[in-house]
Amino acid sequence: MLATTTSLNTTRSQEIFAAAQKLMPGGVSSLIRAFRSVGGQPIVFDRVAGAYAWDVDGNQYIDYVGSWGPAICGHAHPVVTAALKEAIAKGTSFGAPCELENILAEMVIKAVPSIEMIRFVNSGTEACMAVLRLMRAFTGREKVIKFEGCYHGHADMFLVKAGSGVATLGLPDSPGVPKSVTSNTLTAPYNDLAAVKALFEENPHQIAGVILEPVVGNAGFIPPATGFLEGLRQLTQEHGALLVFDEVMTGFRIAYGGAQEKFGVTPDLTTLGKIIGGGLPVGAYGGRQEIMSTVAPAGPVYQAGTLSGNPLAMTARIKTLELLQQPGAYEQLDQITKRLTERLLQVAQATGHAACGGQISGMFGFFFNEGPVHNYEDAQRSDLNKFARFHRGMLEQGIYLAPSQFEAGFTSLAHTEADIDRTLEAARIVLSNL
Repeated sequence: MLATTTSLNTTRSQEIFAAAQKLMPGGVSSLIRAFRSVGGQPIVFDRVAGAYAWDVDGNQYIDYVGSWGPAICGHAHPVVTAALKEAIAKGTSFGAPCELENILAEMVIKAVPSIEMIRFVNSGTEACMAVLRLMRAFTGREKVIKFEGCYHGHADMFLVKAGSGVATLGLPDSPGVPKSVTSNTLTAPYNDLAAVKALFEENPHQIAGVILEPVVGNAGFIPPATGFLEGLRQLTQEHGALLVFDEVMTGFRIAYGGAQEKFGVTPDLTTLGKIIGGGLPVGAYGGRQEIMSTVAPAGPVYQAGTLSGNPLAMTARIKTLELLQQPGAYEQLDQITKRLTERLLQVAQATGHAACGGQISGMFGFFFNEGPVHNYEDAQRSDLNKFARFHRGMLEQGIYLAPSQFEAGFTSLAHTEADIDRTLEAARIVLSNL
C-alpha cells in the first residue's frame, strides 16, 4: 500500500490541489506531477532558487528534479534572470526573425557534432514530432524503430511501449491512438542490437530510421552498453536508414555536446529540449545540412510554430550555455553527482536494501532492484512500493526527488557538498526505517 500520510504542514498545498482537480484533469498540467505512483498529496511549489524549492506552506526542499532537467545552473540563476528582464522590456514575442536565433543556432551547431543546421520549436515533444516526419520524408520510408521504455513525447506514433508518465502509470498505450498509426512503429529492447538487426532483416528497405534516448532517462537512468550506440550507427548505415538521438534530456546535460560527444557516436539527426530552454519552453531539432534543407521553406517538409524562436527562450538559452562553458562546470557536476549516487547506494546496501544505479555528469538514477538494469524490462522488476515509501520519507526530510521510480534525477551547479551530505543523512534515516 502506498504511503498517504505526511508529517509536513501541507495544508495550503492540499487546498490548492483539491481545487485544481475540479479545474484540470487530475489537477495537473503534466501527469507525473500528480504523485499517483508514490502516493500522498503532490507538493505545490511557490518559488525556486539555486538548488532549492519552497512550497506554498513554506517548506524548503533540496531539489533533484530541477524542472525535469533544465535548471542545470540552478534555479533562477541571477545571470539568466537579469538577461530575461532586459529581454522582456523589448517584448515577449515577435512572430518574426530575431538575431538571437542566429546567436543560439551558432552556439548549438558549434557544440553538437551532428548538427549542421537547426530549427527551433517550443518543446521536446514538438521536436520529436517534427523529426519523425522529416526522417520519413527524407528516406521515403514509413517504419521507425524505437526502444521499449524510451519516451519521445506524446505524439501518437511514439506512444508504443513508452516510458515517462506512461511507464509511471502502467499505461500500455493511450486510447485514441489508431492502430493504423502505430502499425509502423517497431520496438526493440534497449541495449539489444540483435533485436534491432532482426527488425531490419524482417522489414527490408522499409525502415526510415532508429530513434532513441542515447542514455535512457524516462524509464529510470539506464546507460548504453559498450558498443550499443556504435552498433546502431553501423546498422542504420548498412540499411540506408537514419539514426536519431533524442537528446532532449542528455543534450548539454551529460556533456556540453551531449551524449554524442560523450560516447563519440554521431547520429544523422538530434532533438533537443529542456536545458536548451534555460528554464523556458523551447525545443529544437537539427542534423546534416542535406537532411535539414528539406524542411520548409527551404524544402517541402512542413513544420511551423508561432512562438518558435521567441526572444525570451533564446535569451535564457544563450546565457545558460555561456555559464556552462565556464572551466570546470562539467567536472563539478560529475564530481558531486558521483558522490551522491555512490554513497546513496552504499547507504541502501548498509541498511539492507537491494539497490543499483549510476550517473553520468549531472544525470543520475537508482532502482530498488538487485540489478543490473539494462533495459525497461529489468527496470520493471524494481520494488515500486518501496520506492513510494522512500520518496515520501525523503520528502518529509526536505528532499525533493522525481515522484516515480521510472524517472532520472538531476543535479545542478548550485548543489553543494553540504546539500549532498544532508541528502545522504536523510536517506540513511529513511532507509533505516523502511
